[in-house]
Amino acid sequence: MLFDRVRPSLHLAAAKPVLASLLLFFQVTPHPEASPQHFRYERTIRLPTSVTPLVGETCAVLDASVFTHASPSLKDLRIYARNTEAGRPEIPYAITLSEPLQQDTDDARILNLGTRSGHIVFDLAMPSRPYTAVALDLDAHDFIATAEVSGSQQLSAPQPTSLGSFTLFDLASQHLSHSTSLPLSESSFPYLHIDLSLAPAPGTSGTAASLNRPEIVKSASVPPSREAQTLYTTLQQTSAVIQRGRESVATFQVPARVPIERIAFTLAPGYKGSFSRAVRLEARVIPGKNPDPTVDSAPEDDTPPSAETSTGTILSVHKLEAGREIAQEDLAIPTAIGANMQHFAELQVAIDNGDDTPLPIASVQLQMRQRRICFDATVATNQPLQLFYGDSTLEAPIYDYAKLFKPSATPLIATLAPEASNPTYTPRTDTRPFTERHPELLWIVLLAVVCILALTAFRSAKKLPR
Repeated sequence: MLFDRVRPSLHLAAAKPVLASLLLFFQVTPHPEASPQHFRYERTIRLPTSVTPLVGETCAVLDASVFTHASPSLKDLRIYARNTEAGRPEIPYAITLSEPLQQDTDDARILNLGTRSGHIVFDLAMPSRPYTAVALDLDAHDFIATAEVSGSQQLSAPQPTSLGSFTLFDLASQHLSHSTSLPLSESSFPYLHIDLSLAPAPGTSGTAASLNRPEIVKSASVPPSREAQTLYTTLQQTSAVIQRGRESVATFQVPARVPIERIAFTLAPGYKGSFSRAVRLEARVIPGKNPDPTVDSAPEDDTPPSAETSTGTILSVHKLEAGREIAQEDLAIPTAIGANMQHFAELQVAIDNGDDTPLPIASVQLQMRQRRICFDATVATNQPLQLFYGDSTLEAPIYDYAKLFKPSATPLIATLAPEASNPTYTPRTDTRPFTERHPELLWIVLLAVVCILALTAFRSAKKLPR
């Protein structure tokens, strides 16, 4: 072919501009060093004053402002001591995320299942850890039950410790919920004894004899204790709930990068109604809108989804049935609104009331799992500390402290002062290579190189002997 006849030396000479262009455009830019004057925001860390001297792990809860104004993944957070003789030393830290201490639900083994005086009786062999609840799997519907619970160190103990009397229920025919969980005070008895008496719910056709059969007890499980449950931080809340048709709607303006992981509702004080309502969550991204000019907007080619929806249910049961008080509430919905992670969004929380009276909602809260920033308080003795963020050029720090960090069950608690603009803020000088600041030149150079190669090949072909 024609181009195969071009001399290699001409090809090499023509390739030199290409190599030079590649070297030009792939220069390695060193990561900038963190410095207090290049952060837009600062927060004073208020250390505990009731403990002297400060020794060991100290943690402060992070709020929504940090997520809104810091870089994604909080990679630009830095802690500095205020001016000292040694300057402003950087304090290593680690960030924790609240999660249950026991990740798994344990099974409780059912022993000695039978009946006594028309009641179902059985023992449970409990896991070897503290617990605050036992969930029973009962194969029965439309009932109200009383469970007498006692604990002991051994089976068939002559004098077990009473743990209380609890009401279980299933009100499926009334389109309400059911509860077969025993809410205990924190206990650690190896064995529990259960005396369970079921009665048909009012208005149903069942009988006590048909319900009080040992075979309805299928299994028992032990969830993580309440003390081990996830902690949440309220990011925003509103009492402005409007009626729109059959829905009660609360609207939030959610800044970019704020993780929304639970929606919680508070009812008006004294309200004891029974209900089960569907809830719809819709996060709608507002393209190009950024309420904070100091926060970088999402890249134009990173087109977010126009809307994201999820659903859940809230319920409350407060009834007096067959002389027994039934009380249960679940007024929180877990969620993960991905649209809020990197883009400004409007979030609507809509409760479907159907034909029922709207609920007296006192407030709606957006919550996230609690995040804490933790550091060694020993280094902070007599050194006021400040948290800085708002420098998008920084990479995440690498600390040995974070690599070796193991959260304490009882850390010292610090707090963050309100966010303030850094009075010494100085914008960074753009030290990127000219080609990084003007990436469009890449296409111009490549086009020029292609033209040069084509012209060189054409001229070389004309000089070849025929």
